Amino acid sequence: DGVLRYQGRLCVLNVDGLREQNLEEVHSSRYSIHPRATKMYHDLQEVYWWNGIRRDIAEFVAKCPNCQQVKVEHQRPGGFLQDIPIPT
Repeated sequence: DGVLRYQGRLCVLNVDGLREQNLEEVHSSRYSIHPRATKMYHDLQEVYWWNGIRRDIAEFVAKCPNCQQVKVEHQRPGGFLQDIPIPT
């Protein structure tokens, strides 16, 4: 069929930024909504293969500005719990 495969998965060549474009589409899809690197890897590795796919995904997610803003370590702590008076 003219398609290059490795263990049944599509081989993605790094031609004209095809890998980067693939990562962008998967990561920013309205159906996936910015998955973390582990989730994205598990989803992609079922269908696609290229040498260094895990590393490329981790680097891509690390550069995503939206993902960096919502990371837990960048959130302001909620503060101490306050007593709520019980009505009598």
